[in-house]
Amino acid sequence: MQYKLFALLSICFLPFWASAQSDTLLPVIAYDQPKDFEIGGLRVTGAQYADPNALISLSGLRVGQKTRIPGQQVTKAIQTLWNLKLFTDVEIVRERTQGNIVFLEIRVKELPRYMRHSYKGVKKSKHDDLNDVVNKYIQKGAILTENSKASLKYAMEEHFIDKGYRNAIVTIKSFPDERSTNGVRLEFDINRGKRVKIKDITFAGNTHVKDRVLRKKMKGTSRTKRVFKKSKLVRKDFDEDKEKLETYYNTLGFRDARIAKDSIWRDAKGKIRIHLTIDEGNRYYFRNIAFKGHTIYETRYLNQVLGIKKGDVYNEDLLNTRLSFSQDGRDISSLYLDNGYLFFRADPVETAIENDSIDLEIRMYEGPQATIDRVIIKGNDRTSEHVIRRELFTRPGDKFSRSDIIRSQREIINLGYFNQENLGINTPVNPERGTVDIEYTVEEKPSDQLELSAGYQPAIAGFTTRGSIIGTLGVTFNNFSVRNIKNREAWNPLPQGDGQRFSIRGQSAGERFQSYNVSFTEPWLGGKRPNSLTIGGFYNRLATGFSAAGGRMDILQGTIGYGTRLKVPDDNFVFRADVDIQTLRLRGFPGFVDDKNRSVEEGIYHNYNLTLTLARNSVNDPIFPKSGSTISLKSQITPPYSLFNKKSTTFYDTAGVRDLYRYLEYVKWRFDAEWYTPVVGKLVLKTSTKIGLLGRWNRNTPLSPFERFQVGGDGLNNQNWAFNGQEIISARGYEAQNESGKANGIMTEVGNGRIGAGVFSKYTVELRYPISLNPQSTIFVTAWAQGTNAWQSIRQYNPFDVRRAAGLGLRVFLPMFGTLGFDYGFGFDRPDLVGKSARLRDYGNFNIVLGFEPD
Repeated sequence: MQYKLFALLSICFLPFWASAQSDTLLPVIAYDQPKDFEIGGLRVTGAQYADPNALISLSGLRVGQKTRIPGQQVTKAIQTLWNLKLFTDVEIVRERTQGNIVFLEIRVKELPRYMRHSYKGVKKSKHDDLNDVVNKYIQKGAILTENSKASLKYAMEEHFIDKGYRNAIVTIKSFPDERSTNGVRLEFDINRGKRVKIKDITFAGNTHVKDRVLRKKMKGTSRTKRVFKKSKLVRKDFDEDKEKLETYYNTLGFRDARIAKDSIWRDAKGKIRIHLTIDEGNRYYFRNIAFKGHTIYETRYLNQVLGIKKGDVYNEDLLNTRLSFSQDGRDISSLYLDNGYLFFRADPVETAIENDSIDLEIRMYEGPQATIDRVIIKGNDRTSEHVIRRELFTRPGDKFSRSDIIRSQREIINLGYFNQENLGINTPVNPERGTVDIEYTVEEKPSDQLELSAGYQPAIAGFTTRGSIIGTLGVTFNNFSVRNIKNREAWNPLPQGDGQRFSIRGQSAGERFQSYNVSFTEPWLGGKRPNSLTIGGFYNRLATGFSAAGGRMDILQGTIGYGTRLKVPDDNFVFRADVDIQTLRLRGFPGFVDDKNRSVEEGIYHNYNLTLTLARNSVNDPIFPKSGSTISLKSQITPPYSLFNKKSTTFYDTAGVRDLYRYLEYVKWRFDAEWYTPVVGKLVLKTSTKIGLLGRWNRNTPLSPFERFQVGGDGLNNQNWAFNGQEIISARGYEAQNESGKANGIMTEVGNGRIGAGVFSKYTVELRYPISLNPQSTIFVTAWAQGTNAWQSIRQYNPFDVRRAAGLGLRVFLPMFGTLGFDYGFGFDRPDLVGKSARLRDYGNFNIVLGFEPD
């Protein structure tokens, strides 16, 4: 109505406006005596954002056009421009006339444009979320209307309602924007009020399920009594929770269950109360289940796989899982799909419902077996295609198998080169040919690791009188390529793409300690079978003081190893053999004592050993495993010199340590096992067992003072032992034994800390929950309990005598730096606190993990 009135006034007063545009008085055109003119010119004024040429075109007026003034054409032009809803004022005035030629001016006044906004009443930390709401409804430079302001107000209040602030009030104020012409700055004045919580959720009609069970199923709608759970009412979550309740009832056999009515109100204190009325209906049971259309497998076997018997509670969700896809592979579809029947389909049909019993007929279409035609790999812009292809269990010409695809997916993830969240698998089918293509789409991620760190090594009793700074610099290239050394395009920063591993690392604390090592691994020697070859070496030097006058130990070692994947018992098993040639040179170094308390401080000792490892790995993710296990049995043996030299028992009792240990003789065993089990949601349970034993070939020989176990600490503070012939076993909650002046380690009761242990055992139960599974930064928290102990010999070994500890931890995995972790644990059986009155914090101990997860 407004624009019609304005158009009428525009025409009525057109002669007056026209006469005001010129210094020369223009003749007045009487409204009841219109005249015909030819438009000699058109121009637009007042348009800052709108295109003048477009406005002229939309008006319907054009130069050379015959028009009557006053007349319908001018009125229609004003109405058309007004309908664009871009202007607050539209005028068409006569600029001048020359005979019967008229020149017209289209005057417009544009609506204000939104330029920026600010907030009042909320913290700055909330601005990003609110900006997302604003940007969803209006963009910078957009026309600001009352409708758009109303939409913004509604959206922002809904945003706070979803957060539980159901009384939130948003007021939008407009101010001219001094930074722009015709621009507007909005100020959102927000009063969110207090969060409105759900006081209680009650039920009626639920005779078979308790109220507390139903409340637990409502994950998105919880009352204030739930600990660590925000209480708020969000309509979308509430509707989803009602569907979950019905689904849960369906799993209990109540296939007709429904939420008959729901009531939501506010009590006198403003709290929300929810009441749900449930119509459970009758409980149904499976009766007769028949299969139709099957020819490959017998009915008895299909019934065995289905696992549903006559009289079982009717559960449609379980039925579909056993027919279509089960996480444990126990379903009929997997049975067929793993045998090439890609086109298989099983449709359950209810053939009879009598009282509380249901008869089913499972109609099956087996179809022909599908053959893999092409295996396509996409997205590998750094890694060579053959590196991925050799890990696949799906090959052209093979029968289609879903389990082979799942296994191939796991092997690609375990390479560590690709983003597992974006790993895509597509299976386009050609029904006419009975073939299927398998497409793997990968996304490269950084896989190399840089180690750059500095730490403080405290003084060690018997070695040094003061601590020192230890610096570490190392780099590991996990996707190295010798073949691409001459290909400059493959350098980033070294040649990459062939899946080889090259590592170099240096560590130094000046004259006191130095360590250098280098290794190279070819995982597919020859390129045809998964046979790995590893070559490496290291040099370590450890001194007891800060000058050349102190004691010193030098270790030089070379290693060559060969590994292969086995097919029996299954292809998750690998076997590995490593040959180590090591020479230790001691010069006044008080580092070792044998089990007869003889000090080994001088001399050259040779450690030639063969390590045989049998391992099985079935974890689904190398960084944060959710299922599967890793099990390994390792034997490290030296030649049995004592069985050939026929030395007497007297010799081993009286000989000097240089003669006894010139060629080290021992048999060393390690058993490690880890299991990962999903508990609920993302929560994962890890259980592990680690056992080590150092033995001998001849019972007359003393136990080797080298290759023993040092148990305790985090592997950092007692790292010197790792480089001088001792194997470190971390024990959270307990200090490292070799720290100066400390007697709270596990090794305290073994005896002299330099002796080391001949046997150890370690048991861990750990709950893991991921905070972020982003491949660029995987973060998870842990709650753990651990039992660890060490003994001098196998005769003292008692697997049930452990030193207990429990605590919390955090792990952060960065592809470039490896694992960074923190643990705070309480060692409940610390020797220095046994029998004493101590506070809980006295039992606490802080541990750090850098680069790798210690044993």
